[in-house]
Amino acid sequence: MLVPRAGFILAGTHPEDDPRAGLEQTLRLFSFAEDLGYDVAGIRQRHLERGISSALPFLAAATQRTRSIRLETGVVPLGYETPFRLAEDFGTVDALSGGRVNVGISSSAPHGDLLAGLGRGDAPVDPYALIERFLDALEGHPLASEPLQTPYGPQIPRIEPHIPGLRDRVWLGGGSERSVRWAARHGLKLLLGNLSDAGGHDRFEPAQRAHLDAYYSEFVGSGIPTVGVERVIVPTTTATAPQREHYRAYAEARDARTAAPAEIGPRRVVFQRDLVGTAAEIIERLGEDPSIDGRTELRVALPYGFAEDEYRQILFDIRHAVLPALGWTPASERGAASLITADDRA
Repeated sequence: MLVPRAGFILAGTHPEDDPRAGLEQTLRLFSFAEDLGYDVAGIRQRHLERGISSALPFLAAATQRTRSIRLETGVVPLGYETPFRLAEDFGTVDALSGGRVNVGISSSAPHGDLLAGLGRGDAPVDPYALIERFLDALEGHPLASEPLQTPYGPQIPRIEPHIPGLRDRVWLGGGSERSVRWAARHGLKLLLGNLSDAGGHDRFEPAQRAHLDAYYSEFVGSGIPTVGVERVIVPTTTATAPQREHYRAYAEARDARTAAPAEIGPRRVVFQRDLVGTAAEIIERLGEDPSIDGRTELRVALPYGFAEDEYRQILFDIRHAVLPALGWTPASERGAASLITADDRA
């Protein structure tokens, strides 16, 4: 078994003049993925872009449109958040979901040059100090020794709703050696994308594998070291001719960036190539991927700005033509058998 659990993540792109259409499309895709048996449905949080700018209100809606699939933020950057308030929001959404939330956060603060004057009043703050405040809030430590007098009677002065064990479902988005080792030393789960600090490598695969090895070797805590790796996967098995042409053009436009390491500010980074092609080609490449090792979970990163029928075709093909060859069993089939035909994509 190369893939024990599988999910997907997308940005929830919407038209400039009709954000509701994009939100509704994304909610439908969450329900569709649950019906296919995926384990996790994730949403990116993208400030200043035509995507989901606030992941938790969106996931609150998704709790009412799904029943069993895990819901994930991939990821909420803490640079623009108040840790205690964010912890309250995660607790509320997790309560609505019945305990299905994966708490994905990161230390990054994208678009910092534009948002610096609009963010936290106590900045600059070490982003890892913000993560520690967030974890403390989730753990529900009392803020005072005396009970808080409320209209409901005396209460412990701590985060509400307090969800025991929610801290154990925190995933840190990592791409640097510091973030990977920090997650391991604090017993957090880890989300790895298709961009990584290069370190001493010129290619993505060995650079990310080195991060995985560091995480596994330094993990502490009572939980199990758990990693989700993100891959852009676009199979063409049931795609129409126009869809195949669109996918090829998409991949060709992005392929040049993977040829050599790039400089992003002070960072030297490497990118993973998109997996676009037949199911057999994708299975072969995933089988050769050193980060797909039987322990890591897979997150399929859906491309930005595709049409809903393209997203459905991609999710359908991955579920039926790719994942079974990697030893994965759909969540919908673990308790009882189910039959899904090509007509279900409509």
